[in-house]
Amino acid sequence: MEPYSEIKRQVEEKREEIIQFLREICAIPSMESKIGPVGERIQAEMRKLGYDEVRFDKMGNTLGRIGDGEKVIVFDSHIDTVGVGDRDAWGWDPFEGKIEDGNLYARGACDEKGSTPGMVHGLAIARDLGLLDGYTVYYFGNMEEWCDGIGPNAFVEVDPQLKPDFVVIGEPTKMNVYRGHKGRIELKITAMGRSAHAAVHYIGDNAVYKMASIINLVRELDRRFRFGMGKHPVLGNPSIAVTNAVARTNSLNAVPDQFTIYLDRRLTLNEPHDYVINLIKGLIPDYLQSEILVEELFYDEPSYTGFKFPVSKYFPAWLQEESHPLVQAGQKSILDLWGETRPLGTWDFSTNGTYWAGKAHIPSIGFGPGDERFAHTFMEHVGLDDVVNAAAFYALLPKNIAEIYDQSILHSED
Repeated sequence: MEPYSEIKRQVEEKREEIIQFLREICAIPSMESKIGPVGERIQAEMRKLGYDEVRFDKMGNTLGRIGDGEKVIVFDSHIDTVGVGDRDAWGWDPFEGKIEDGNLYARGACDEKGSTPGMVHGLAIARDLGLLDGYTVYYFGNMEEWCDGIGPNAFVEVDPQLKPDFVVIGEPTKMNVYRGHKGRIELKITAMGRSAHAAVHYIGDNAVYKMASIINLVRELDRRFRFGMGKHPVLGNPSIAVTNAVARTNSLNAVPDQFTIYLDRRLTLNEPHDYVINLIKGLIPDYLQSEILVEELFYDEPSYTGFKFPVSKYFPAWLQEESHPLVQAGQKSILDLWGETRPLGTWDFSTNGTYWAGKAHIPSIGFGPGDERFAHTFMEHVGLDDVVNAAAFYALLPKNIAEIYDQSILHSED
């Protein structure tokens, strides 16, 4: 007997419990990656549900484990959020939120606390129905807004020092299976000049003027991207944008001796790290090479626990093949539960997949309630039906992964 009906029945029984859990974790602010209090609330839920291990890791992320099987699946849900900005723009308390037309409007509802209740309850349902035999599954509630992939990187290399076999990312996918997204790199370019009084500025060397031609070349490079340079058939066009500029000057009547711009460069699969760096360095004329410096940014800020894990702010693109057994298991789970085939997708924004799949090459997919278009906005919301139904997907997926992998092994032996 297939377990789909029983999974759906148990999920529906937990409907109000799942919704209330979401409201409670959204009501706990977790900006600037201060996820201790919301992590405590999530851990209390997992202890109530009988998880085998529940704790904080060294960085301050929340871990919940069920089972001790050979195959490891991580269910990744970042539980930090961006700030709320102008509270008056909301019209309601951004944390307590409001329910309207079947949606919860609150900071973090979509990005990405909305996947946590389904993961936490779905995995417990899967355990109770005997669907996790041979598995170790982790719920991983982490910090991501401060630096994509840093939590997963520490998961593999520091605590619990474990490389999973599969990862499910709960970022919003409109309840479809997503299989990748563009990468990105953060860079800064610094032009050095020589300060002088503005009244005799010509005896100095204005760093802003020196940078002006570089900014124009960056803009031209982006235009070339938009017209097809480096386009990927699935991930689309790369891009580049100047996102900040800082001048160093003694006063408003002195020319700057240093001018720095910051770049956000979006990457496709066709763009390895060294190619990206050299492309930017190639914008600088030979005669200015000693006066204009291109640097890759690094993140080394401590987490709220004081834990430091310095990483480059290079986040690779990734794309799981449509034929990959994990992707097929996701699609089968949708078909089994809801009797339909939904289109595969990719995100426009970046996720922890930059580490899981992009750097560590771990098979990964995304599935979660909500629409990324509303992330980081004062209209952020998530459909409550989707929050509840996601639990069924998370509960069934491990079974389908096992079945499809077994079939693929049999076919390979044939």
